[in-house]
Amino acid sequence: MEFNEYQKLASRTLYGNEQVLTNCALGVASESGELVDLIKKYTFHGHDLDKKELVKEMGDVLWYLSQIAEWADIPFETVAIQNIEKLTKRYPNGFSEEQSRKRID
Repeated sequence: MEFNEYQKLASRTLYGNEQVLTNCALGVASESGELVDLIKKYTFHGHDLDKKELVKEMGDVLWYLSQIAEWADIPFETVAIQNIEKLTKRYPNGFSEEQSRKRID
């Protein structure tokens, strides 16, 4: 599935009024917290990593991010493309600790 197609399909379930941006921002924070909690329990509490739940929570974060882009009239693909361009500029040969320490941006 293409990013812009996902964004369009996801927006069918967007609801709200002028507060929609705030709702989506808070949604990113809360769903990210749920994702982090799964990873914390796996890393520090000895839980099995539940990949079904991991996918579910990542999907929830993706939905909120796509709807922030929708609200701002930004094609979701633009977000993905610009992020890859930034990473390519920052780490042209892939990640390295040295380049990370010397980062200017």
